[in-house]
Amino acid sequence: MDALSDEVRPRGGLRFLANMTTNTLTDLLARIVERERVLTRPIDRIAYASDASFYRLIPQAVVQPRTVVEIQALFRFSHDHRIPLTFRAAGTSLSGQAITDGILVEVARYWRQVTAEESGNKVRVQPGVIGGHVNHVLKPYRRKIGPDPASINTCMMGGILANNSSGMCCGVSQNAYHTLDSLSFVLPSGTTIDTAHPRADQIFREQEPWIAEGLLELKHEIEAQPALGARIRSKYRMKNTTGYSLNAFLDYDRPVEILRHLLIGSEGTLAFIAEAVLNTVPDLPVKYTGLLLFPDLYAACAAIVPLRDAGAMALELMDRASLRSVEDQPGVPPSIKTLPEGAAGILAEFQAEDEKERPTLEMQARGVVRGLQLLEPARFTHHPAEQALLWKIRQGLFPSVGAVRESRTTVIIEDVAFPIDRLADAAVDLTALFQKYGYDNAIIFGHAKDGNLHFVITPPFNNRAAIDHYARFIDDMVRLVVERYDGALKAEHGTGRNMAPFVEAEWGAEGLAIMKCLKTLVDPEGLLNPGVIINPDPQAHVTHVKPMPAVEEEVDKCIECGICEPKCPSRDLTLTPRQRIVVRREMARLTESQGDGQLLAALEADFPYMALDTCAVDGLCATACPVGIDTGQLTKRFRRLRHSPAAQTRARRLAENFALLEGMARFGLRTGHVIQSLLGAGAMTGVTRALRAVAGKSFPQWSQDMPRPTRATLPATTPAGAQAVYFPSCISRVMGHLPGKPDEVSQIEAFVTVAHRAKFPLWIPGDVAGTCCGLPFSSKGYDQGYQVASNRAIARFWQWSEHGRLPVVVDTSPCTFSLLTSRPHLTPENQQRLDQLRILDSIALVQAELLPRLTVTQKLGSVALHPVCSVVRLNLAPTFEAIARACSHEVLVPLHAGCCGFAGDQGFVFPELTASATRREAAEIESGRHNGHFSSSRTCEIAMTRATGCLYRSYIYLVEHATR
Repeated sequence: MDALSDEVRPRGGLRFLANMTTNTLTDLLARIVERERVLTRPIDRIAYASDASFYRLIPQAVVQPRTVVEIQALFRFSHDHRIPLTFRAAGTSLSGQAITDGILVEVARYWRQVTAEESGNKVRVQPGVIGGHVNHVLKPYRRKIGPDPASINTCMMGGILANNSSGMCCGVSQNAYHTLDSLSFVLPSGTTIDTAHPRADQIFREQEPWIAEGLLELKHEIEAQPALGARIRSKYRMKNTTGYSLNAFLDYDRPVEILRHLLIGSEGTLAFIAEAVLNTVPDLPVKYTGLLLFPDLYAACAAIVPLRDAGAMALELMDRASLRSVEDQPGVPPSIKTLPEGAAGILAEFQAEDEKERPTLEMQARGVVRGLQLLEPARFTHHPAEQALLWKIRQGLFPSVGAVRESRTTVIIEDVAFPIDRLADAAVDLTALFQKYGYDNAIIFGHAKDGNLHFVITPPFNNRAAIDHYARFIDDMVRLVVERYDGALKAEHGTGRNMAPFVEAEWGAEGLAIMKCLKTLVDPEGLLNPGVIINPDPQAHVTHVKPMPAVEEEVDKCIECGICEPKCPSRDLTLTPRQRIVVRREMARLTESQGDGQLLAALEADFPYMALDTCAVDGLCATACPVGIDTGQLTKRFRRLRHSPAAQTRARRLAENFALLEGMARFGLRTGHVIQSLLGAGAMTGVTRALRAVAGKSFPQWSQDMPRPTRATLPATTPAGAQAVYFPSCISRVMGHLPGKPDEVSQIEAFVTVAHRAKFPLWIPGDVAGTCCGLPFSSKGYDQGYQVASNRAIARFWQWSEHGRLPVVVDTSPCTFSLLTSRPHLTPENQQRLDQLRILDSIALVQAELLPRLTVTQKLGSVALHPVCSVVRLNLAPTFEAIARACSHEVLVPLHAGCCGFAGDQGFVFPELTASATRREAAEIESGRHNGHFSSSRTCEIAMTRATGCLYRSYIYLVEHATR
């Protein structure tokens, strides 16, 4: 066995695996899928050992199948070798459903298809497509899927279906179970059924007669027990995902229909869902959203029924502790900080289909709040940005609480459901339970309209006593929910591992017996996601607990929720931000415990490329993370540590002599193009490949799309009468036209021309050469070089702007962001200067000052935009799009537009990162025809030109063309 063997506790299905080497396992699996889709290195297995829960199991292999045929072969392999199989989509499961110590089958990468059908009334999805992307496809039809979990922009359809997700507005009637139209699934036997086929039930009975007959027998058994049948009917009037969806036996008669609905909420324990068709629901565009504050939970809960009856579509309850966890976030009303202990809030939203109904919504809201016991007048808003902020606050409660936890503690979220008329009492009792067990920072929030409460606690799991303490808490919580309130132990997150030992407590011996029979009937080998839902171990909920060692402060607060992952440009190449942190924590654990040295060495060998070299340090992960964790800062820390003092000194000297570096860069580009023109396209590629073999991968790789050098002479401008200082970034001063680009004015000349045309003259200082924002040094971890460059830039800006009188406009968005965030690295004097300077990105200046003074005379037809990471982080993406709409008839911002992965010059060094990061965005671009392609950073334009074969240019050219 390999270095991870001591992490596996062979039992039952793992007997064969315990005697199999990793190489043997890899070879066997490579007969089923291509070898590069079999991940068995230690770093891969550790990266996939966690989901969003507090459990960890290290898989023996991660396999990424593409087809149903490969899925069938994996089932056969599992049975032949007695190795468990678990399917994983986004890995945002909160109860440990997406981890295994067998084979983990990851479907997020190759199962992403989504198609709207019947004018958007139905939608066909594969398990690896993100729920929010499905809604984007449905948006033109003013439809959406029924389930609306808080993590919809991260979680995938496989998990939404497997967990019977609901969410904030959908309640029970619009959850996955009730909006399901058809499924295509693969049983552990390999049988594949499409329930939409007209003969689906007959085919199922013919191919799986034993299962079909067994399902009917279980149905008859339930119907023969009136008390059990009545309990099932009663339990599913509220949200309930504890155990299997037993209501399927009462709601349907044909075996295929029963099984189709049993698979919803089965948590990947019965079959693989290859495709689903869902009935969609109206996406009501008119929204009226408000935050209501109450003196206590009783007053808040007393408002639920009146608000619901008045037409509120969403009612999100937040106790005082949960409000406290977000009170410092941007946009939160200041009065939240002054709320008394015991206060509570409800986020209420009224929705309508037609704009004409907006006054009705206002009237409904005003009418109902008059009768409520509020601490202050209700705050309602029609403004989409303000509404989005309120929902972002609500959706970030779970991670926000996790982020204020003490180091080395874990984060646990559970969701329960109570009868609405007893919700306040239940919430108070839960709070008392937290106090009894010393979970003082626990919070309660949830979907009050459905009686669904979530609670979050952050216990330490660093010793047996702490784990036993938590186990006693869970025992008391189960008694409270089931015995005192007859509620649901799991309302929408699925049973998972945490509630598996308590299924009988909620359903009784009869209900559990039905579920056990179902599992044995469909998965007789018990190899499909074992331990989830049905688990004979009464201690399963406190077994395989995830270790949480302390790591670097930049990421120590991460709770591994995975919300960041869709933003990451390296997610399909190496590691995601969450996985980087997971691997780093394992390295810290091994170092701290003096554990497996072989494993630590393997992780340390692969960490530089997997975690550092292919991290674009773009910071988009921070825009998704509810607490703003920027994993790129961890990458920069490790890059700093890789540099010797001598290397830092060399970088500082380069920064001090940056004008010389600019000249060298122009000379290099000019020489490269001369060699390419004389000796052919492959000549320079071969030269740089040879140099990389000697100097290492840090030496840039030449490609045919390298830009030509700019002219050293800048356009003539004057400070007299200038409205702003124009700082052309070093990249604009060095890199000129891309190959194939019209031989026209430079980007700098175009910007000066547009400003002159708008009678808003710009001045380029004569000593601008040698001035750099410092980003090339910062991104590589050269702190000394960054400090020199950024301090010099701010000092010169101060001088050029006449001590802040004139704004300074920057033409490259990453440079703008770098300058605006440079404060921690500046001298005290330059910090004061930065605070008084007005540094603007060119996008902001064009929209606010130039376009209003210009006349658009000739619009382009269709244009495609690539908003660079810094534009997103500066909240300028809508402004960027508005400029394009003013200058063209049609604008496409691809759904999958994100970081291009070029990361300054990383695209020259690691071109595979850019290729992977842009693959899906490029496919969107290539599927249409556009008259122009635009961005706001030269290196990103190079990346997108490479990826699409279409020439990307600065958006300044679009504005210049449209206003001639």
